[in-house]
Amino acid sequence: MLSKRSLLILTTALAPMLWGTTYLTTTMFLPEDRPLLAATLRALPAGLLLLAVCRQLPSGSWWWKSWVLGILNIGAFFALLFIAAYRLPGGVAAIVGGIQPLVVALLASKFLHERLTVRVVVAGLTGVFGVALITLQAQARLDAVGVLAALGGTLSMATGIVLSKKWGQPAPPLTTTAWQLIAGGLALLVVMLFCEGFPSTALTASNLGGYAYLSLVGTAFAYVVWFRGISKLPASTTAFLGLLSPVVAIMLGWAVAGESFTPLQLLGVVLVLGSITSAIIAKKPKIPVECEALAR
Repeated sequence: MLSKRSLLILTTALAPMLWGTTYLTTTMFLPEDRPLLAATLRALPAGLLLLAVCRQLPSGSWWWKSWVLGILNIGAFFALLFIAAYRLPGGVAAIVGGIQPLVVALLASKFLHERLTVRVVVAGLTGVFGVALITLQAQARLDAVGVLAALGGTLSMATGIVLSKKWGQPAPPLTTTAWQLIAGGLALLVVMLFCEGFPSTALTASNLGGYAYLSLVGTAFAYVVWFRGISKLPASTTAFLGLLSPVVAIMLGWAVAGESFTPLQLLGVVLVLGSITSAIIAKKPKIPVECEALAR
């Protein structure tokens, strides 16, 4: 039987695995050259749906904290994510996120007083090397703007993870996720209207299906389990689970989109999975009782 910690890790891992499907969904089902529309329709409907379920608004300092976290984890991250997805081949945008565990580990050691051990650093470097093997073998031209967007999204979410852990959660994950999705979604809506405007052509059934999947499954569900994991696991451990996203993305690119998959890329996947395993084994904290109560 799985321990509570093992079950928590497995459920938290569902989030980055679902995010790994974003790139294939974007390229196959969403309209071209509308990254901000995609980001907005992914975040705002999901947040409104969760708020309708939990029916609880922020109070006190959590009004501005929700906006800060919403921008970092949702608004800026989603916008940059979709820009990268439109400009890079499948999986490559997510692969840039390979540096996120190291960034989170460094920030967590400074602001959360989590130990930056040699094991975590080596695991992080191994993960970066693994995703580099996958990236270097991609049979497509890398776009500079796309790479910068992917890097910016990685740094934004890394900061959001650390702040989410530092500030804690004043309500169940379902509720705090709703606040962040709405804050980030509203910010995205303003930017979308200013930069892109409304679509000039009607959305197809395929487009709507893609948006619905990303909003309900890849966002509403994924972020609830993700923030639940952040509240209970060390920040660096959660960040390492994020490496599952490029693994899923590159595997889907090979299996569904017909992208090439070489032995070196397979080695990269093995190294990434090994780095995740090493980081998880290195961190075995007790789950706080108060966090367990919040999740119920």
